[in-house]
Amino acid sequence: MKFTDLFIRRPVVALVVNLLIVIAGVQAIRSLNVRQYPRSENAAITVTTAYVGANADLVRGFITTPLERVIASADGIDYLESESHQSVSIIRARLRLNYDSTKALAEIGSKVDQVRGDLPPEAQVPVLNIESADSQFASAYLSFSSEFLKQNEITDYLVRVVQPRLTAVEGVQRADILGARTFAMRIWLKPDRMAALNVSPAQVQRALAANNYLAAVGQTKGQLVQVNLTANTDLRSPQEFEQMVIRQDGQKSIHLRDVADVVLGAEDYDTAVNFSGQTAVFIGVWSLPNANSLDVIKRVRTEMDSLQKEIPQQIQARLAYDGTAYISSAISEVVSTLRDTLIIVVVVIFLFLGSLRSALVPVVAIPVSLIGGIFLIQVFGFTINLLTLLAIVL
Repeated sequence: MKFTDLFIRRPVVALVVNLLIVIAGVQAIRSLNVRQYPRSENAAITVTTAYVGANADLVRGFITTPLERVIASADGIDYLESESHQSVSIIRARLRLNYDSTKALAEIGSKVDQVRGDLPPEAQVPVLNIESADSQFASAYLSFSSEFLKQNEITDYLVRVVQPRLTAVEGVQRADILGARTFAMRIWLKPDRMAALNVSPAQVQRALAANNYLAAVGQTKGQLVQVNLTANTDLRSPQEFEQMVIRQDGQKSIHLRDVADVVLGAEDYDTAVNFSGQTAVFIGVWSLPNANSLDVIKRVRTEMDSLQKEIPQQIQARLAYDGTAYISSAISEVVSTLRDTLIIVVVVIFLFLGSLRSALVPVVAIPVSLIGGIFLIQVFGFTINLLTLLAIVL
């Protein structure tokens, strides 16, 4: 007796098995991760070191070269890339395909610590970060612009209100602000006035460091009273900075306003973001590697609809780019192809057999087989992507 004879003689068993296959496939469809391409461990370790004030040649000689030498000896590295800019060194170690990025991060961090003492004392501690191949571009970019508010005012609102809300959305790895203008006091030195008054930039820097700092005084206690002590040792307005004394020659005092213009501006002006010809501030939303990007961006859209009711009317919030739109379109095309293929197969079988009853068997068996195939995709740890869907079509 053949194994298949059991299901012919006992149709109830065949029905139960088919129902089990359908149930398993349906739960797999609901839980599988949807991606554009199969998931792969293709990561890079980025080592960023700041050396404020140094030009590119100094950064390359004192920072980039020593770090490259030790990082290259770590395991799992495919190749190294490095960039030496004014005040910053960036080294990117591309790992071999499917190499454990956590292990590589720990080893590279240990290698960097070995030469930390050889770096210039003014250089900051190197910062290590893991970048996956999928994280080079965000899943979505949100644009915030205004005709009335400045960029630093928009940035301040995004940091306080919008960014925490988006970061808390389920499946979001991070929400980074691009083109930000963080509030900062800008001291624009006047070289001609400094030369006339014999003031050097180092003197200005020392005066700022000595007169603008935060101090934790502590507290005082008595038998019945305890008082927390505070000291307002920081400056808060351009007027207070302008009155700062840089140098005192006898009865004559040289103030900061005599050698510089003080304005409330931004930390840096190195980057600018424009959307539809208008200056804007972007927020890039990255999804977790194991999250369903389609569901994540759908939740982000829902959160944005909720934020639209709270955002000031002066700020225009728009979805500038949705990376999941192409994924949805491509998957829809594959699904429609699968549907057309199923119809063509059924029609061909009917034409060859010439019996509608005989054609009903593949009409039922093919969808059950396809749904069962989705369950096997889950069992083998695959995802629903263009390649697995094309395999089902075949």
